[in-house]
Amino acid sequence: MNILFWGITLGTFGKVLAIVGVLFAHMKLAEERKVDRAVVHSLHTEKILTIVGLVLIVVGYGMEVYFYGFTTTFLTCQGVQCTGAVSNAFGL
Repeated sequence: MNILFWGITLGTFGKVLAIVGVLFAHMKLAEERKVDRAVVHSLHTEKILTIVGLVLIVVGYGMEVYFYGFTTTFLTCQGVQCTGAVSNAFGL
């Protein structure tokens, strides 16, 4: 596996960590109950949207890995082979 696979993986992992951080912050704020009901309702709505976003990111990652497969040139190339594969992909 090469840089494309790791780039996709690390990018997805970073997005997931950001979403988890937002969820933890919102859950902590919602537990405080020192804000009015409208804000708490907004936080719950935001939490649901964040969870849906997380699911979409994970599903999208699975689709990307499935599309590229583990046998594609971009995932298995090393060194000069990667340069040739990129050149061919862009028609250079």
